[in-house]
Amino acid sequence: MRELEEIDSRDRGDGTSHGTRLKQVPAETGRMLAILAASAPPGLCVEIGTSGGYSGLWLAMACRQSGRRMVTFEILPGKVSLAAETFGRAGVTDVVELVAGNAFDHLPGIGEIGFCFLDAEKEDYPGYYAMVVPKLVPGGILTADNVISHAGVLGDFTRTALDDPALDSTVVPVGSGVLLCRKRETA
Repeated sequence: MRELEEIDSRDRGDGTSHGTRLKQVPAETGRMLAILAASAPPGLCVEIGTSGGYSGLWLAMACRQSGRRMVTFEILPGKVSLAAETFGRAGVTDVVELVAGNAFDHLPGIGEIGFCFLDAEKEDYPGYYAMVVPKLVPGGILTADNVISHAGVLGDFTRTALDDPALDSTVVPVGSGVLLCRKRETA
């Protein structure tokens, strides 16, 4: 994890283009995600937006503890390669399935979801939300990163989640702001 933290810090400081730099959560967000994922009800753990695998490592630890598997989606080939190396070096490939491709193409075939972390292109959040929420098991958790730092872009998305009668939702001021949603037992 330290190596990815160093790469992320360097990328942010040296002007690496936004599209190619690592866009990973801070450690405090990673810890929170691991706690939430470990306590989520049975169902698949899904990550949309792998980047270099940093948040995926936090989720993989939670999956190992809770006896579940994780599927993570990344569309950029360079980041897929880095994430594959990250997961291999960390020894978590037994619980992580790294899918190289657009999550929009793969989510229809995914079964029930117990936990989902969304950290992809912000304009795609509403579409992913529409695909994930129906697949959440009762008590299932959906989290989305950057809802405070990108409030201008994600304001409507966040309000949709906060107003959704199928969910109990709040914004947690950790890192760049995490939307935390739990699917109600009865919607």
